[in-house]
Amino acid sequence: MSQWWEYPALPRGPGERAILKAKAICGGGRTGRLAKPAGPRRSLQLRGAPTLRALTWTFAPTPTSAPAPPAMDSAARDKMQPALPSGSSCPGPEWPEQERAEQLARGAALKWASGIFYRPEQLARLGQYRSREVQRTCSLEARIKSVVQSYLEGVKTGVRQLAWALEAVQGAREALGQAHVLLQGMAEAAQTLEPLREQVVQHKQLQAMSHLLPRLRAVPAALAHTQTLIDAQRLLEAYVSLWELEQLQEETWAPLGGLELPVFEGLGPLAEALGQAVEAAAGAAGRLAREDPALLVAAMRVAEVDAGRTTSLEQAARDWRQRCLRALQEGLERIHFGTPLQPGPGALAEWLEALRVALPAELAAAEALVAPCCPPHYNVVRLWAHTLHSGLRRCLQQLLEGPQLEAADAFTLLHWALHVYLGPEMMGSLELGPEADVSDLEPLLTLENIEQLETIFVAKVQASVAQWLQKALDGDVAEWGREQEPDTDPSGFYHSPMPAIVLQILEENIRVTRMVSESLQRRVHGMALSELSAFLRSFSDALIRFSRDHLRGEATAPHYVPYLLATLNHQSALSSSVSVLQPDWVAPGALAPVEAALDELQRRICLLVLEALLAELQPLFAALPSRRWLSSPELLDDVCERTASFCQDFRHVRDPAVQLLLAEAERTVVLQYLRALMQGRLVCRGADERTQAAERLRHDAAQLRELFLGLVRIWVSRWAGVSVVG
Repeated sequence: MSQWWEYPALPRGPGERAILKAKAICGGGRTGRLAKPAGPRRSLQLRGAPTLRALTWTFAPTPTSAPAPPAMDSAARDKMQPALPSGSSCPGPEWPEQERAEQLARGAALKWASGIFYRPEQLARLGQYRSREVQRTCSLEARIKSVVQSYLEGVKTGVRQLAWALEAVQGAREALGQAHVLLQGMAEAAQTLEPLREQVVQHKQLQAMSHLLPRLRAVPAALAHTQTLIDAQRLLEAYVSLWELEQLQEETWAPLGGLELPVFEGLGPLAEALGQAVEAAAGAAGRLAREDPALLVAAMRVAEVDAGRTTSLEQAARDWRQRCLRALQEGLERIHFGTPLQPGPGALAEWLEALRVALPAELAAAEALVAPCCPPHYNVVRLWAHTLHSGLRRCLQQLLEGPQLEAADAFTLLHWALHVYLGPEMMGSLELGPEADVSDLEPLLTLENIEQLETIFVAKVQASVAQWLQKALDGDVAEWGREQEPDTDPSGFYHSPMPAIVLQILEENIRVTRMVSESLQRRVHGMALSELSAFLRSFSDALIRFSRDHLRGEATAPHYVPYLLATLNHQSALSSSVSVLQPDWVAPGALAPVEAALDELQRRICLLVLEALLAELQPLFAALPSRRWLSSPELLDDVCERTASFCQDFRHVRDPAVQLLLAEAERTVVLQYLRALMQGRLVCRGADERTQAAERLRHDAAQLRELFLGLVRIWVSRWAGVSVVG
């Protein structure tokens, strides 16, 4: 191939660039750079007017080794010569701006010539300039011809190489066509060889079968022998025999192309029978660890060896290891939680007590007996603890979803699950290792379960407490109509066990819940205060009915007032002992409703007692004022006598209720006395009668004062005597 030329460096002056560009265009050359040729460089310098700078053209002579270009005739030259535009002596424009470049070149040449030959003395050197320009023109033409010759050589070489490439492509196309024809022939030949190939495959299968035939004949006997080993619980030997049969099946499977022989049809059921035997041994791990640990170890070894085995047969994995783990868990749950809990009184408490003893013993046996028979990665103690925990949790959930528990069962279950199960007697025992820790698992009872049990317990206890309180009230009310006076204590005060029974029932229920949780204790405390308030309201209603029936004569009580005074002692006993229902953790003021109910009960009892007193004094006060009253103190003496007789029973009333009762009695008698005087009518006939009336009033006031002061002294002396005796 020809070498490319390197274009000369462009002149720096505008005139030089225009002249060279015009000459290059007229000669058919290019402006630009060409590749440097190999060989020495020669420089041609143009010397001219001062405005024309030296122009250096770098070119290489035509290599002597390159063949000379062939002579071109006129016709070929005309074909290669581009068409000339009209009015132009140069070849056609190679660039759109050729005409403008030519004009600029001519203008620059004229400008250069006018500058050179501006003075007359310079015209003498015109011949020198002409000859110099002729030489320069000839040099440029020679260089242009050399460049064109190099271009032509390169084009010729490229055309020749393209012809060679075309011939190579045509040869490759012919070769590919021949190969395609050969491949079609080979495909037809392969189709004809297909029966032969099938016969070869059958021959190979028959050859493999002929080699394995003695072993295949022994397969039925081996199957029966393996089944016998399984029935005899010789699991390791049975697994070895099964493995040999499966290896034989694998050896026949590949040569036969995946064809299953009928002789191996019983192999799958046999493997399943062995798996069931291994699973059954794992399910009875606790018993076998004590009675036959070798059988348990054999089952575990079979499961582990089978887990690490791989086969080329397209069979599902047996996964006997997971089956063993599931059997261990199911067997353990079946032992302790398989039998449903029979409902009955005390059945739940007995079952929980049995679990309290059995579960730690089971964990200890697992650590001492079962764990050495199993692989270390089974984590037998941890598996035992988690299985027992999950089974117990599921059993308790089923229990709570069934019929509603009784109060005792709900309390027992709450106390057992929250305190006993995780306590030192069971899962928190120091004898158990850290693997038996279940504190990080889900609790036996969820918050919803605890809420449910607490609600059941509070509701049941509330119903029971209400029933007991009603029985205590009914028993006390039944005594109000007796022929005997109320019972008294050694000090002579009216006494009944009812207040102590009421407070004991409530206090015991509050105290016993302290064993479970603070939330349950708060619930029961609120329930106790509510029931006590309801009891006090029922007590007040019973007193009202008792008084109404007595006053109407429907059920006359022989000792009406003494029993009213006895109830006042009941109220005092309740008021003095109600503080036992306020533990330290209870907020102040929690007993305010109960205390208000007690005050209301006290007020109601005092009112009924005073109504009975007024009923006795009313006939006497009806005679006030009168001539009899004015003339004689007998009327007021009768009032004082009856009042003193009525208040004699006050000595059986405890302090401070007796003080309140005496004060209210004095107030009631005085008000009734004044009301009778104000409502009555007495006309004094003179100053003597008015003086007599005034004296009577002073005398009555002193007599009434002396009456109640005497009653107070009697009560004080009695109370002092009781205190000394106490």
